[in-house]
Amino acid sequence: MKQFNFISTVKDTTQFDFENFKKEAMEGLYAGKKMGGTDGLFAPMLKHLLESMLDGELEHHLEESKASGESNRRNGKTKKTVRSLQSGHFELESNRDRNGTFEPKIISKRQLIITDELEDNVIAMYSKGMSTRDISNYVKEMYAMDISATEISHITDKVIPAMTEWRNRPLDPIYPFVFLDCMFYKVKENGSVTTRAVYNILGINLEGKKELLGMYHSESEGSKFWLSVLTELKQRGVEDILVACIDGLKGFPEAIEAVYPQTQVQLCIVHQIRSSLKYVPEKDKKAVAADLKPVYQANSQDQGYEKLLEFEDKWGKRYPLSVKGWLDNWGNLSTYFEYSADIRRAIYTTNAIEAMHRQIRKVTKTKGCER
Repeated sequence: MKQFNFISTVKDTTQFDFENFKKEAMEGLYAGKKMGGTDGLFAPMLKHLLESMLDGELEHHLEESKASGESNRRNGKTKKTVRSLQSGHFELESNRDRNGTFEPKIISKRQLIITDELEDNVIAMYSKGMSTRDISNYVKEMYAMDISATEISHITDKVIPAMTEWRNRPLDPIYPFVFLDCMFYKVKENGSVTTRAVYNILGINLEGKKELLGMYHSESEGSKFWLSVLTELKQRGVEDILVACIDGLKGFPEAIEAVYPQTQVQLCIVHQIRSSLKYVPEKDKKAVAADLKPVYQANSQDQGYEKLLEFEDKWGKRYPLSVKGWLDNWGNLSTYFEYSADIRRAIYTTNAIEAMHRQIRKVTKTKGCER
């Protein structure tokens, strides 16, 4: 199909008296009439320009239909109220075709706002954490334009195709370190509030830069869903991961091994400390936490294990469950000892991805539980 020139569509200018418009515009300016807005000077001209372009688009569509042997013709008119930052709101009239195959490009059938600037501003405000109601109030104050929260949602939904493309983009074949963690949200579904899990994957690439590899939604956190997430990572091109940093979710290390059998697992030390202290009464928590420090701050894996046995001798009989988690998971808790001090500090906890979670919550905390 040949390139369609929108300039050539503005052909019927006899219906719009430009000479009279110039006269009225000059008189209006001298009288203090504003140039923009619903009652401004340029609204009639913009209306005529757009209607002429829409008419030209339809004529072009009908000519193409005829050339392809399709029977099609004009079939009445349709009207809708559109809005512009420069010219306020006005009624736009356009022709329809009998077959309903005409899809205008200058202003689409469902488009009610004829400025990219406003849509870009709305998306930018939403991305910074403003609620749809706050954005609606801001637009009304700044642009003297009423726009509902529903319309704002329709505008922000325009980023969904770009988001889908980002989620499916190819990834690097190798990531030295990958942090995997889950965060939870309250959402409203069928009139009731429920909890949903968002699985996040943060990678450190070969250049040492952080890269968000993906975000996945599920009803709850579980190792089976993590297995499907890891499988998708492999399908997107990730061939190998050196170290996977995770929390203490049961079955998670096995899920990683199933997809990446050569990957080392580092369980989060901070999560393990918190888990151990759950079984300790308040009066002994400070002492137990102090005696754990020599375990995870040791210079080597062997030294750390010796300190763990000392910890067991002191506290094992009183709080066996606090010690059991360390002994059972020592292989995955002590992976970081194989690396230099700088790398140890980076991978012995999941702080890197939890810091990202805090940034996300800064944006989402104003949204409420909507769905």
